This record gives sequence, structure tokens and C-alpha cells, in this order.
Amino acid sequence: MHNKDAAHLDLLFNISELANLVTASSDLESFLTHSVDLVARHFSAPVCSIYLYNETSGHLTLKATKGLKSDAVNKIHMEPGEGLVGRSFETLSIIREGHASKTPGFKYFPEAGEDLFNSFLCVPIKRGVEKIGVLAVQHQELNYFDISDERAIRAVVAQLSGAIENARLLMELSQTKDEQPPGRPLGFIKGKGATGGQVLGKAILLDGKQKSILHDRLPGEDQFTKADFLQALEKTALSLKELQQAFARRLPESASLIFTAHFMILKDKNFIGKMGELMDKGTLPCDAVREIAGKYIDIFTSSPHEYMKEKALDVEDLAVRILHNFNVQQDETAYEKGGIAIARQIYPSDILKLVSGGIKGIILAGGGITSHVTILARSLQIPLIIAEAPGLLTLADDTTILMDGDQGNLYINPEKETLALFKTRVAAEQELGSTTMEQQTLTRDRVQVKLLANINLLGEIALARRLNAEGIGLYRTEFPFLIRSSFPSEAEQYHIYKRLFDEAGAMSVNFRTLDAGGEKTLAYSNLPKEANPELGLKSIRFSLEHRDLFESQIRAILRAAAGKKNVGIMFPLVSSIDEFIEAKQIVLDCMETLCQESLEFNDSIKTGVMVELPCVIETIDAFAREADFFSIGTNDLIQYMLGADRANPMVADYYIPHHPAVNKGIAKIASAARNHGIEVTVCGEMAHEPKHIPFLLGVGIRSLSVDPRFLPRVQQTVMGLSMEDAEKYAGKMLAQTRVSSAKQVLDSWDPAPRPAP
Repeated sequence: MHNKDAAHLDLLFNISELANLVTASSDLESFLTHSVDLVARHFSAPVCSIYLYNETSGHLTLKATKGLKSDAVNKIHMEPGEGLVGRSFETLSIIREGHASKTPGFKYFPEAGEDLFNSFLCVPIKRGVEKIGVLAVQHQELNYFDISDERAIRAVVAQLSGAIENARLLMELSQTKDEQPPGRPLGFIKGKGATGGQVLGKAILLDGKQKSILHDRLPGEDQFTKADFLQALEKTALSLKELQQAFARRLPESASLIFTAHFMILKDKNFIGKMGELMDKGTLPCDAVREIAGKYIDIFTSSPHEYMKEKALDVEDLAVRILHNFNVQQDETAYEKGGIAIARQIYPSDILKLVSGGIKGIILAGGGITSHVTILARSLQIPLIIAEAPGLLTLADDTTILMDGDQGNLYINPEKETLALFKTRVAAEQELGSTTMEQQTLTRDRVQVKLLANINLLGEIALARRLNAEGIGLYRTEFPFLIRSSFPSEAEQYHIYKRLFDEAGAMSVNFRTLDAGGEKTLAYSNLPKEANPELGLKSIRFSLEHRDLFESQIRAILRAAAGKKNVGIMFPLVSSIDEFIEAKQIVLDCMETLCQESLEFNDSIKTGVMVELPCVIETIDAFAREADFFSIGTNDLIQYMLGADRANPMVADYYIPHHPAVNKGIAKIASAARNHGIEVTVCGEMAHEPKHIPFLLGVGIRSLSVDPRFLPRVQQTVMGLSMEDAEKYAGKMLAQTRVSSAKQVLDSWDPAPRPAP
């Protein structure tokens, strides 16, 4: 120990020589090599390695080593959290193991030549809150490193981190400036999944291929005449009409909504007329389109209002279409079936064209997205991932990409092991999805659990019915509001809801009133921008603030539900009894006016509360006396209870569904509902996760509402457990006061479903 301490002190006392490493080294790579040599020598360790994190690829890469095979440099990559090095980086913790290869999570790289080295010590390299990489030392002797080595390596890395960070940034800058060969491997990229699903396909780069026509000249465009311009307008109007009809078939709610702005612009005499005036003065037709469209785009883009900025995209899309239609020989872009489209930005009108062309997934590199694109992709069940990774735009066509829209993960040229896991997962889901579901869902001890479907779009009802869903536990009414450029009228909503009932047949239906605000903004509402929209004027607050809009929706629901049984209306993000009573009174007022107008409506509709705020739990008994039913939105409930935005990667680890406070809150809601004889349904993500279902059933939940694709899995899980076991398990969970102990209990439950007797 004495010799070790002396060596460590010698390292620290002489660390000033590191200041000369950068100037003494011929390049950045040699600086890192000299650094690992120096650390290895002072630690009397045969191996020292530096792994640096690349933000573009999302990988840790071996950049320098003393003792491992030199050929492994730049060839060993791992994700944050993968192996001991990845875990150290992800958790920002020192890891010391006396026999590394026997440690759970150890990642073996045969190309490294580390078989002889048993002891392992690594420390994350960081600069402030910036994660840089990991420094690791290894030794043949078992249990070689001790606590003094931990202290020493922490001090060394603290002094090295500044220089290493500079080296890393310069390396990345050099890579950015150098022209990269097509298909340079990016490895793993963490993005944000806007639409779930897993697909494997070849990359198809779209960026620039459409918009370039706004700047690049068309072949022979000098010969185009005003007559060609008028013909291009006709072709554009016809193609938009055909596309609108195609959308109407796939998405009934969107009929006549998506391209309203396009048609209005085409009919605008100023827009089209000014182009004609320029042509009459000698401007070439294509240049006239570019000039006028450019002026409109600039005007809309400079507007402080978001809905006006979205108009710029409509004009841009329309201009591209008009210019393309000058060329009568031009065919629509053909997409390789099964491909994955990559673009910096796409127009909402392109979504159906991509899907019709066989595209299986969409990646937006750079984050350019509108709410319309997200909604359309989700409604057409196309995985969509948003990734701040410009390197994706440099990929060669035909690069293999694995998309995991559920997690937001992208795997570029995935390894065989990753592909094998993907194929196994897909096969399991397909097998489960092809199974015939039972008419009733019973636990092993014959307790019935009601399985309902969460519905976004009318097209999802057919799947829910095929899978024997017992009703629609949550119909999200936002789509017609989000997809258009103005508030839908009562008549428009009535026709959508009427079709919903026609598709649903005898199924029960619970409507959630407009859940606007937060991430689901209505650009055309022209409301002032809020500093914290998630705690702002959203959901029921928005509806009560705009009573005329709220009444239009309630009237449409009541009229469409005429003659139907088991229909409910629930209000999102209710925070007080007063709010709920006010919303209920508006329903009663609408019934009264409909009666006065001699219009048919449903006068026995139920009203319920979406339990999403912690404050409701504290007054849950009072709510149970007023409400006809509860629906627990666990996604928002957990977010607001724990103060963690699950979409924010910086605090994602604080979003804990099994948190003791969450468990006790759900149990309290279930108890109040049971005591007052009203039904309670869980409609958040917890309802479809097998590891959480036993707890939900154990505290008294007897109704689960999930996206239709999860119904087979949920039924299989429920039918594989007994209520007696679930209640005992829930009791153990409720006895926990610490997150760590709750996690232990959670992990102790065997999630594998057992066949029903």
C-alpha cells in the first residue's frame, strides 16, 4: 500500500508534465497515446485505455490504449450503459472490479486482447456537466486495485479532463470538416420516438430532393409559357384533390381538412394573379412562381404567430408542386418498398405519398417537424423518429437501418446480435398478434378484467373489434382539431363522432374532451406563447376558457350518441371539484338547449374525471361522489406527481411508475371508486406493461384501456396470474417507502404469463 500511495503522489506531483503533452505530441492521437502511457506507468498497470464519446454517433469509441491490441483503436464501439465502460459513462460512477469477466454486464471484445487482465478500474471523464468519455486501467492480478487507486484515478482524470475534452472537440471538428465517405457508420443514435413500432429497412435520403426545385432550374424551363403555367395549376389542383380523397379513405377524420390551405392559396387571386402579372412583364413562368412564393414564405416566416409560420410550409409545398407540374414528363418519385425515409423536413402532404410508395419508417434529422406530420405518421402507423443527428443526412442510400420507434433508438448497420434480437421480438409480437383473443378476460382464479381500447382514429376501431375489445375506454378527440387550420364546427365534429358510433357498433365509448395545449398546440388558436405550457392553459382549462368551442364539442357528442348506450364524457386534467362541476353543468346546459331546439341527443350520458393531477387524489372521495366513473391517465399522473417530463432525457430516470407515491396514489383512487360504487379504468402506459399489471389488479383495478395492438399481450398477462397472488404482491408494493425497495419487489414478480387452467 505504501508503494502505491507513493506512486500516486508522484503522479500528482508531476502531473504538470501533462501540460506539455499537447505541444510535444505531433497530433491529437499521439497526445492521447502519451496520456495512457503516462497513467499506466504511474499506476504500474499493464493496460490503460481512453474511450471518448461521439455525440453524432451516440457511441463510446476506444481512441487510445496502452496494453490492448493497437488494431482495436477506433474499432471498438459501445453504447452508453453497455459493458462496464458504458455503465461508468452513463451513471458517472467509478467502477472497480476484482474479476471483471465474472461481473454482470461485462462486455467482451475479442479484438481487444484483454483475456489476461482480471482487475478493472474505470472512471468517467467529464468537464462540468459535459460527459466526455471514460479512462480505464486493467491488471492481470485479481483484486489488484483498491480504494486508494479510486481516489488517485479520480484526481488524475480531473486534471486530464480539460486537455482530453479539447482533443475530443478538435477530433470531432476535424471529422465534420473533412468530407466523409458515403455511408460512414454512425452506429447507435438516440432520438425521440414520435410514433411507435420497430422496422428494418434501407435508407432513402429525401433531403433537398424536393426543395431544390425552388432554387435549381428545370430542364427547358426557358421555353415554358403562361399556358404551361395554367396547365401546371390545373395538374396541381387535380393531384391535391386525388391526394385528399386518398387521405379521406385512410383517415376519415381528415377528409377535406388537410389541404384546405393549399386550395385556398390556389384560389387566391393575389397569389396566382401576381405570378401572372410578372409573366406578362417578361418574367419566366418558373421564376415568377419562385419569386411570389418566396415573398409569401418570407412574410409568413417572419410572423410572430405559430399558425402563420405553418402557412409558410403550405406555400412552400404548393410552390414545389406547381414547379414539378411544369414538367409533363416527370414521374412521381418512386420509393423502394420497405425503405426508411430520411429528411431534414417533410411536408404533411408527403406522408401518404411515402406510405403509398412502400416506405416503412421516417426519420427526421435535425428536429424539423410539425404536429401535423407526427399525427399523420401515428395515424398511418408509420414509425417516426426525430433525431438531432445531421450525420444521418450523409448516409448512403441502401444503408441498413433498424428503427425502434417505441424507444426512439436508431441502429445504423446493426450488428448480427442486434438484428437477431429484433427478429425474435418481431416474431414474438406477430405470433401474439395473430392469436385469437378470448371473448372474456379472466384471471386464473376466474376474476373478470375488462379490456378496452384507446382510440385515436376511426381506422383503429376495426382492429379493436377484431381483437374482442369490450369497449372504447378512451377516444381522443384531438385529431380533427390538430390536423386543420381552424376549429372544426359542431357539424364537422358530429359527422366524425357519428361515424365513430357506426364503426363501434354496440361497444361502450368514453370520449375525452379536447386535450389541447402543452405539446398538442393548436397553432391557429393564436394564444400567447407560454413559458411553461405543460402547466398552462391546456385540457379542461382551455375548454372552460373557450366555452363556445367546448359547447360545440359537447353538443356534437350528445347528438351523435343519440340512441346509444354506455356512453361517457370525461374531462382531462381536472384539478378541483369546482372545475368538474362546472364542466358537468355545461353538459346539462347543452342538453337543455338541444331539447329546446328539438334535436335528438343522448340524455343519459355519463360524466367522468381523468385523474391526472396529484391534487385530485387528496380529494378523491369528494370526486367519487360527483363523478360517474374515473379514468387514471398514468402518464400525466406520474409526470406531475414526480415533477419529471418523461420526454426529457435529462430527467427521464426520475419518471418512475413504481414510485411509492405513485403506487399509493393509484391504490387510493381505486379504493375511493370501489367504496362509492363507480368504475375506474387505467388508460395510461402502465395498463399495457406486463410488469405493472399485477399491481394494478392487486389494488382493485378491474378495467384496463390500451392501444389495440397491446390487447393480446395484456390479455395473456392477465389470464396468466391469479388475483390472490396479485393482491399479495400489491400489498408488498404498498408497504415500500423507498424507490429502491419498490424496485426490488417489482423485479421479484415473474412477468412471464402462466397458462390458464
